[in-house]
Amino acid sequence: MNKKTVLILACPLVLLLMSLKTAFIPSQGKKPLTDSLKRPAKFGFGRPATLQEIAAWDIDVRPDGKGLPAGQGDVKKGKLLYAQKCAICHGVDGTEKPGVKLPGNALVGDTLATSKPKTIGNYWPYATTLFDYMRRAMPYNLPGSLSNNEVYSITAYLLNANKIIKADVVLDAKNLPKIVMPAKKLFIMDDRKGGPEIK
Repeated sequence: MNKKTVLILACPLVLLLMSLKTAFIPSQGKKPLTDSLKRPAKFGFGRPATLQEIAAWDIDVRPDGKGLPAGQGDVKKGKLLYAQKCAICHGVDGTEKPGVKLPGNALVGDTLATSKPKTIGNYWPYATTLFDYMRRAMPYNLPGSLSNNEVYSITAYLLNANKIIKADVVLDAKNLPKIVMPAKKLFIMDDRKGGPEIK
């Protein structure tokens, strides 16, 4: 392509870019562009959410256990539920196998901070976070479909598989927040004072 052809092709592009700039950026002294469409304040559909609808979505669980629902679960039931609802993405036993790429993350591993990959046992700081995340986002193909008892049971199974709790523990809202995760010591609270606080 010669210089003349390049110049001929470049000129329209430069003109287009210059016109776009002047169309969207008001210059000094000119009145800024305003919306010429007269939009209504309301569109006439929808309604305020009811308290019951808000409560159905307000299911977050804090590290201290606030927000945990009633219910309970054990390792034995959790292992069966894991096989039915979790293993397809996270593997039969939740571990990463050499040469096998799981659709979901590995969940079970060594509890040493230097271990790879990051799993519940070596990375998550709170056991309640596991419950909270699982209840809201799992299983991947049907999030929010697990009952509270099922979530407690799968949580118990995964904590046991990561050697954090014993096999005979029955998890509930009272004892789940008391579990000390191995990785908790790796996280620090942002307790800085003075200046702008961003949390």
